[in-house]
Formats: sequence, C-alpha cells, structure tokens
Amino acid sequence: MKASHLFLCLFSVSCWLNLMPTAGNKIFHFGPCRVSMSVTEIRTGFTAIKANIQARDPIRKLSILSYPHSLHKVKSLDRCCITRHLFNFYVDKVFKHCKTEDSYVNRKISSIANSFLSVKRKLGQCHEENKCMCRQESTEKFKQILANYEGLNVTSAAIKSLGELDILLDWMEKSH
Repeated sequence: MKASHLFLCLFSVSCWLNLMPTAGNKIFHFGPCRVSMSVTEIRTGFTAIKANIQARDPIRKLSILSYPHSLHKVKSLDRCCITRHLFNFYVDKVFKHCKTEDSYVNRKISSIANSFLSVKRKLGQCHEENKCMCRQESTEKFKQILANYEGLNVTSAAIKSLGELDILLDWMEKSH
C-alpha cells in the first residue's frame, strides 16, 4: 500500500516536471501545438553576432521576412504551419550556408541552429500528430518568403535571413 502511494507521488511529480518549462524557457502556443523554447538564449546568441552578420549583408533594401505582409496578420490556425515551415527553412537552408571566417560567430550560429533544430523536431512531431495543419493562406505566405530567399544567391540569402532573425523572434513573442 505504501509503495503504491510512493509510486503515485513520484509519478505526479514526474508529470508536473514534464509540464514545466525549463529555466528560461517559455511555452509557445502555435495553434494547437505547445512548444517550450528559450527565446532569451536564442536572442542573446543572435545579439552577440547581429552587427557582424548584418554588416555582411550587401543588399539592405530587400527583406526576406518582412516583405509586405509575410508574417503580418497570420491567423491563429496558421501559426503552427508557418512556424514549422520557418524553422525547417532556417535549419535546412539558412544555417547551412552561414559560415564565416570568424570562429566566435560560427559557434554562436551553431548554438542558435541547435536551438532551432530542437524546436523543428517538436513542431514536426506535432505535425505528424495532425495538430499542425497547413491552410492555403499560410502556404502562400511561406511561398512568398521562399521566393524572396531564392531570388538571391545562396550565401547572400542565408546571411540576410540570419540577419532578420529578430523579426521572426519578435513575431513569435508578439503572438505568444
């Protein structure tokens, strides 16, 4: 009898700990998907290299993420889909082509990429559970972002996208 009470107590604590975000993490609701992530950690890493990355951007008049209405007025139902697409985009396209001769900057990029990879996996799992549906509007918004990216050469597009990371983080936190 005492063993079952102890088991129930330990099980309850375990469940409670799994629901609590780790230190510095926030729980984001992307439609029906809940994802824990440390935006503060990502922002700190990005802030440390932002000036360096943006100085490498040769095309200042064009924006990939803030092209008119790319992330503007995304409906709640579309947040999971577009966020999943954006995290896939950053992991699969942007971070792969953001290498510099500065090892400090490369380490910061790698750290940010690892954080994105973790969130990408969580959003992918949510998608596999059919909680993260893509409607036409979110697909169109992401196609516009992709077209902006693909309109530049790979390195310039990756540097520009990384330099705009604060736009994505601001959008996520504003919608949070």
